[in-house]
Amino acid sequence: MSKKLTDNNAQIDKPEKGRRDFLKTAGVGGVALASGFGAPAVISQTGPIRWRLQTYSGAPLGAHVIKPQIEAFNKAANGEMEIELYYADQLVSTNELFRSLQNGTLDAVQSDDATMASPVDVSVFGGYFPFSTRYSLDLPVLFQRYGLNEIWAEAYGEVDGVEWLSAGAWDPLHIFTKEPINSLADMRGKRVFGVPTAGRFLSRYGLIPVTVPWDDVEVALQTGELDGVAWCGFTEAYEVGWADICNYALSNNVTGAWCGSYFANSDSWANLPEHLKQLFLSTIDQSHYYRQVWYWGGEADLRVNGDKLQLTEIPSEEWDQVNADAEEFWEEIAAQSDRNRRVVDIFREYNALMGKAGIPYRYS
Repeated sequence: MSKKLTDNNAQIDKPEKGRRDFLKTAGVGGVALASGFGAPAVISQTGPIRWRLQTYSGAPLGAHVIKPQIEAFNKAANGEMEIELYYADQLVSTNELFRSLQNGTLDAVQSDDATMASPVDVSVFGGYFPFSTRYSLDLPVLFQRYGLNEIWAEAYGEVDGVEWLSAGAWDPLHIFTKEPINSLADMRGKRVFGVPTAGRFLSRYGLIPVTVPWDDVEVALQTGELDGVAWCGFTEAYEVGWADICNYALSNNVTGAWCGSYFANSDSWANLPEHLKQLFLSTIDQSHYYRQVWYWGGEADLRVNGDKLQLTEIPSEEWDQVNADAEEFWEEIAAQSDRNRRVVDIFREYNALMGKAGIPYRYS
């Protein structure tokens, strides 16, 4: 691979030709964009409303995490509106998703807050926040019943140009590598593709977080420029082909569910009639449900029946230390803002309740 990888979450240079060509030729209501900072889509008098939505995921994964929703929306919109779906880095780099949404280059985004570089304090909780959840159902409960919906709306309400719409759960976080991890010491020096917050936490054990474009991960694994991925669970590792390159899966998981959200450009959202807003929100809920089932079933099946990855485990006495370290990490994040403190307090309240509730909410 010709691209040079850099450590500590540095972004990799990627050819810009495809994006430049898009920005030169893409039009909104028949008017070409003069630059990457074009106006958001508006209702056309001669055709349907058109939106551009980019997801954090590459096409193989996007076929499950968003494509069914977009297809359902476009069909149900009955010609009034059409959403054009783009995958990771197709129009803009993933770390430019927020800015591109804010300035109207994109009308909508599906991503976690941290990966898309949202300039809000709660973005640190997007993706994988260590040990904040045990199961995927924990996340929507935290948002809908414990106040995270209101906190996220408050945070994004302070930023011009972007509407936060909804959060949902993806898969748990496991580490997949070409060489086995049987202890915390085995993490040292391994270069892994991963999401920002989890990478920041795991780096204390010597793991080296590396950021590359999503579509380059497979080649980087094949050439040895990456030693593994700390990005997903078993379902994704098998679906996107990383299980064909990695040999081992660490059964200790760092978090029970990835936290991802949908966002819209404020003007694009304001220009939608109410029934199309509701349709979009309803199909988002449909997408959340689809992922819950797809991931939950896939994780269990592939751990038992998958034949591409050998399971390893860090002993409980060592992993207990990781849990203890997470408490310290939580305090570091809580100290960053009053709002972050509120989120951490909610995590603590929720997990204490689940522990007291016992089976089936918590088994230990």
